[in-house]
Amino acid sequence: MTAFFIAVVIFDGWLDGSLTVVTTDDKPIQGTVFCLLIALLAIPAQLELSKLAAAKNLKVFIPVSIIASILFATSAYVHQFTEIRPETYLIFLSAFVLLALLLYQYIFYNTSGVLANCGASYFTILYLGLLSSFCVRIRLEFGLWPLLMFVFVVKSADIGAYTIGSMYGRHKFSPKISPGKSWEGMGGAVALAMIVAVGFAVSCDIMTWWSAAIFGVCFAFIGQIGDLVESMIKRDAEQKDSANKVPGFGGILDIIDSPLVAAPFGYLFFMLSFG
Repeated sequence: MTAFFIAVVIFDGWLDGSLTVVTTDDKPIQGTVFCLLIALLAIPAQLELSKLAAAKNLKVFIPVSIIASILFATSAYVHQFTEIRPETYLIFLSAFVLLALLLYQYIFYNTSGVLANCGASYFTILYLGLLSSFCVRIRLEFGLWPLLMFVFVVKSADIGAYTIGSMYGRHKFSPKISPGKSWEGMGGAVALAMIVAVGFAVSCDIMTWWSAAIFGVCFAFIGQIGDLVESMIKRDAEQKDSANKVPGFGGILDIIDSPLVAAPFGYLFFMLSFG
């Protein structure tokens, strides 16, 4: 999966000219392949969330939720084709999605569970669509190397937390939500995230090494909080994993949970760092 993701991002940068620092090679439309990947991931992720919601007798309106998630996720990409301001696009999209959910509720379920069904559906759209839109924004506004740095720092924190936590974990980090997480694991997450962040920053000239060290510490914690958010949803639904499609992980949600929650903070960090 790591090799596939790197290949997709590198191929995407090669196609639109952003792989190099020579700006004259840049194509007017950026990030097409990466946006396509994000859109495709939204489909199984929405199906997994709908199954978790169904365990609590909540109905997620799949046709509306998938389309709306993709529209939210690719909002920055769509802006390349239109003069409409991004905030205007998001405001109208938010309103029309709500109306579409209400219409779907009326047609298929009448007055049964209006708030529960529409609320659950809107939550899945914002969780998957709005949060993942920040990954697209990182790619389009800051380039593919900061994107790779962000994703690898967050996922390396997952690896560090799992490895050290499995071997030395004694003191529980959040026993009510995820009993397997420990403070020792968090230490492993911070250590590996800092190493990866500094390595990326120095080799790709993204930021200073000390800024990268701060980045590693921050996103080790934020990434683990993202994992806890999904664990909270699964625990409420009384499910161990969101699905069983990915051996050793569970489902798509179990892979993208930490980058999803970390993405807005990643965008903010890069925005402040790059001015």
